[in-house]
Amino acid sequence: MSNIKKAFEKGKAFIPFITCGDPDLETTKACVLAMVQNGADLIELGIPFSDPTAEGPVIQAANERALQGGVTTSKIFEFVKDLRKTTDIPMVFMTYANVVFSYGAEKFIKQCMETGIDGIILPDLPFEEKEEFLPVCHKYGVDLISFIAPTSKDRIKMIASEAEGFLYIVSSLGVTGTRSEITTDIESIVKAVRESTDIPCAIGFGISTPEQAKKMAGFSDGAIVGSAIIKLINEGKEDAAARVGEYVCRMKEAIGD
Repeated sequence: MSNIKKAFEKGKAFIPFITCGDPDLETTKACVLAMVQNGADLIELGIPFSDPTAEGPVIQAANERALQGGVTTSKIFEFVKDLRKTTDIPMVFMTYANVVFSYGAEKFIKQCMETGIDGIILPDLPFEEKEEFLPVCHKYGVDLISFIAPTSKDRIKMIASEAEGFLYIVSSLGVTGTRSEITTDIESIVKAVRESTDIPCAIGFGISTPEQAKKMAGFSDGAIVGSAIIKLINEGKEDAAARVGEYVCRMKEAIGD
């Protein structure tokens, strides 16, 4: 069984995202551990990239700060290795295909396995081109997590039938970022997914409030939040972990079981 499945075994999963190295890796570690202690079920770790096309201004800025601070992919692997000394929570990387290519795909995915990364999410990798990475992911037991967007339409069942780990359902067109309202008919997308797979599906992009998280988790298996957490961290790193922990606790309570 994939370690990712453990995130969904106890009910609805809350999945926070954090950009590694924003503002520094020490703060990232403190925030991740606070997330774990306050009920997070799976952690998405963002590897910074200079051209994060799927990201809105909040996470773009986080990428820029992390890169300016000297964070590299190699340093992040060491960071994860250290994290794994204190937590066995499922963890996945979210980054871009160029990051993996430039590091060396086999080297990158092998190190994912060696350091305890359970899956990778590459938002710029079209479903039709996943064979670039899939055989290597299978070789090392790392799940390649697929996206389903509102524009996927007739491709939903095809993508869902080949899904691994969990399905990342994009709530809205456009880039990441908090939204006052999510108007996409997510429920019909989830219904189409359910007809093709029993792999869990979680909804991300635009979720920031407990009310939004509860609504999205009501007809899926979980909620993913990134930009709202990045904003909390950048209110000041001294007590960032406490703010993030309290936020994760409220969000987890909101989605319930």
